[in-house]
Amino acid sequence: MTLPAPYPPLVSGGEGLDRYPGDALALAARIAAVYAVPADQVLPVRGLTHGLELVWRLAARDGGSVEAPKAEPYERLAAIYPAKGEPAVVVIRALGSPEAVAEMAARVAPALLVVDEGLIEFSDSVSAATVVADQPNLVVLRSLSLAYGLAGARVGAAIAQAPTLARLASVLEPYALPEPLVRLALQALDPSRMIETAERIASVRRERERLARELGRDLTIEPGVGPILMARPQDPAAALAALKTYGIEADLSGDRLRLPVSIKPEVNDRLLAAFGLTPAKRRPARVGQAVRDTKETRIVCAVDLDAPGPIRIETGVGFFDHMLEQIAAHGGFSLRLQCEGDLHTDPHHTIEDSAIALGHALKQALGERKGIARYGFVLPMDEANATVSIDLSGRPYPLFEGTFDTPFIGDYRTDLTAHVFRSLAEAMGAAVHISVTGQDDHHKTEAVYKAFGRALRQAIRVEGDAVPSTKGVL
Repeated sequence: MTLPAPYPPLVSGGEGLDRYPGDALALAARIAAVYAVPADQVLPVRGLTHGLELVWRLAARDGGSVEAPKAEPYERLAAIYPAKGEPAVVVIRALGSPEAVAEMAARVAPALLVVDEGLIEFSDSVSAATVVADQPNLVVLRSLSLAYGLAGARVGAAIAQAPTLARLASVLEPYALPEPLVRLALQALDPSRMIETAERIASVRRERERLARELGRDLTIEPGVGPILMARPQDPAAALAALKTYGIEADLSGDRLRLPVSIKPEVNDRLLAAFGLTPAKRRPARVGQAVRDTKETRIVCAVDLDAPGPIRIETGVGFFDHMLEQIAAHGGFSLRLQCEGDLHTDPHHTIEDSAIALGHALKQALGERKGIARYGFVLPMDEANATVSIDLSGRPYPLFEGTFDTPFIGDYRTDLTAHVFRSLAEAMGAAVHISVTGQDDHHKTEAVYKAFGRALRQAIRVEGDAVPSTKGVL
């Protein structure tokens, strides 16, 4: 047992850092759940490159060599661990199908077949991890660097049968995975992050297709996947200089450029402009995101005020999910919200914190609120009638008039309806006046959410470029 440091570090958020890292069992379990493999088939590592280094170490220790593509980081590892004998490991980038991987694993046995799947989330390919159970010499390497935005944290996993992982672990250095990295990885892989992560990956894929299509008119674009495009311009040095002028970082390798694909269309537009392609002018994206983690809830909420979809909500409170869907659908904007809350106690925290997160995301998306209509009004629903007035003034003022006799609709507490809109008004900076009448509490509740969406749709509508105030500022 290693004794802890005599005192904690003088850093913020340093709780527990005075102790040496232990086994990353919780991270292995969560990675296993995300990748749909048994936990005993997962060895957390410091990114895919660390997994590759373990492979080279193993081959060097056993007097063998590694056969790998002529590219980085393979060539750098080969320089550090010179070949000593026959190939004991064969490294490949992801193939087209698990069946092809299984066939190759059988062909190279008893050597290990190591599959680099660092970009697989950005493709339609099925992971080779699905055939690990049948291939004792197969190792699949995965990474959180690009798909989960953790390139600087260096976290990944080796997936293999337990005896093969034991061989890799035998060359693993002590305390290989620092505690801060484990914490960050567990946050990034939390169930509350999955909807937005999937949408981010989909957005990058769409932007990659757009860039490849536009650049492919004048340049040779190599096939591939992920947030990187490989291009062959006629004058690579001049292209690199032009990209730098437009604030785009790119790498030059021989006559090939590695071009970054951003999730932000406006950034990719600058890349196109560097090559003399002028995309259509567009308003800055009105997008907002809130990450809210408390002792009771973990929430990610994202909105795009200029896109009608996707709309995906998962809070664990079915009726509340449906009501938030009404806000987005009637508001005409994209909303993704996922919450992991203490529903075993009560839905209160989940509902309240989700409303706060949505309000913060809307506030961020509205930005300086230039050009918006600012005001919005209404909605009858059968015998119920809801009137909602909104002023996106930046000044919160909630007012709710109406009562509910039914305490619950499903797991949704009707007494929290007023609380939801108070939280929204305060978090997004808006005056929100609501009144509702009727006999059916289901109808009344739904009318309020729909009316709020309709009022918001009117208020966020772009009518010009000026701030909608005689003061010139909101």
